[in-house]
Amino acid sequence: MIVLFSLPDQQNQSNADIQATVDSILAQSLQPSKIVAFGNFFNGAESTIQFQSIENTHSANAMNQVIGQTEDPFILLIDNQTSQVRLSTSAIDLFTLTMERNPNAAMIYSDYNLESDGELQEIHLLHHHKGRLLDTQDYGRVFCIRKSAFQQCGGFDETIQLNSLYDLRLRLSEQGKLIRIANRYSGSLYTVTAQKESANVFDYLLKSKDSQLEAELICTNHLKRIGAYLAPGKFYQKRPSPKHNPHLKATVIIPVNERPEFIGTALESCFQQSEQNIEIIVVVNGGEMDSTIPEVKRYMAGGNKYDKDLPDVRLIVVDINNIGFCLNTGVKAAQSEFYVQLDSDDRLKPNAVKELMNVFDSDSAVGMVIGSYDVWEKQEDGRLLRSEEVPTVTHDEWTEENGRNNLLRIGGGGAPRCMAIQVIKNIGYFGMNDDPYSRNYAEDYELVMRISEKYKIGRIYTAIYDVIRHPGGTDHSIDQSTIDRNDEAKDHMRLVAIQRRKALNKSS
Repeated sequence: MIVLFSLPDQQNQSNADIQATVDSILAQSLQPSKIVAFGNFFNGAESTIQFQSIENTHSANAMNQVIGQTEDPFILLIDNQTSQVRLSTSAIDLFTLTMERNPNAAMIYSDYNLESDGELQEIHLLHHHKGRLLDTQDYGRVFCIRKSAFQQCGGFDETIQLNSLYDLRLRLSEQGKLIRIANRYSGSLYTVTAQKESANVFDYLLKSKDSQLEAELICTNHLKRIGAYLAPGKFYQKRPSPKHNPHLKATVIIPVNERPEFIGTALESCFQQSEQNIEIIVVVNGGEMDSTIPEVKRYMAGGNKYDKDLPDVRLIVVDINNIGFCLNTGVKAAQSEFYVQLDSDDRLKPNAVKELMNVFDSDSAVGMVIGSYDVWEKQEDGRLLRSEEVPTVTHDEWTEENGRNNLLRIGGGGAPRCMAIQVIKNIGYFGMNDDPYSRNYAEDYELVMRISEKYKIGRIYTAIYDVIRHPGGTDHSIDQSTIDRNDEAKDHMRLVAIQRRKALNKSS
């Protein structure tokens, strides 16, 4: 086995950090046949280490040259560019045996330890499958690659500047299996020393535009190679006429469970709409004792906040906490042509419904419209302040030509979502926790993917919606187990979407 690692500059790591990586390689119970360091020679280096300068060349080019010249069947690639990585003493031995046991494996990756501020945490990764398309998915920092698979996929693409490992991972997955070595306890193959990062659902917004565009191109090319790419405009249908004789323009459907302190703000944002030919359906899923019910009734006939000149508020009560069930119940009861999303703790801006309807009116091929939103923070004293760290979320990575392909790479399509009710019915409604790993999560993402395969998606790139962040929100202080379950849910949906899109292409 040949081992490849980096010699980062002093801004990223000290000589002691680099020496710790080197020492862990030299201490292996099964010694590598060659060790290559990419970067400049450092004091105290062992004579067994070969140095490969990358001063006048792309690192991908240098790695391709070194790998092309080796006779070894396996490559151990250590991604230590930004953090110290220390191999467990038996790591190479275990990687080698795993490769021998799995002759169809193109790459082996493993769980690892994270050392941060003197504390050690075992990081458990997810098993790979074809639906793992997120460029941000954690596959660790050490990869054992079969040389034959590396050569078959073309090695490192030397035109890729910012997402080389993402590109290589997808292309290797086309050549063979990507296999994870799991850790029950004390079974990590290496340790990374780095600051532990807290989870933030808006982290992707901080990635550079260049990085996003490059990752989109990588994913799109992968979809083309595996037959799951949808060409611009292909398979689009005209929006169907409603069969339920609607007499209103839009229905705002609000699923809610025990949120009496928020529902009034959500409802009042509906009353302030410039488009008044609407209704509001609140689906309470906490049963008859849900404390949200009295608050909703204040806005209905007989309530102290009722106004006959404002859009009607209808209340449906169910006793099963299932968001997809709530949405589908609202859709079946709707007396309008279009469904408008509103979470119980969020707000519509005054022109939201009007702007959504304008997009539908402009194009009969549009089956769904997605807007943009601002993020607000609820303070302890109840005040709402616009979040300074999160810009308006426009999802401008969506393009008419490639949005539905790129949708498989990103976390979601955006908000608010507005769909023709007949399209929802024809496609098959929202998921109701009947997709693997889904627990009141991603029922909308799954439906957006399915709709995008058959109907054009309209976009609004100005904010028409306010997301309110607060301690009780679903995106606040998410722990790793929840992140993993959510990733499992969406990645399984992506896997099914890939299979569905392959079948579509084969049928044409």
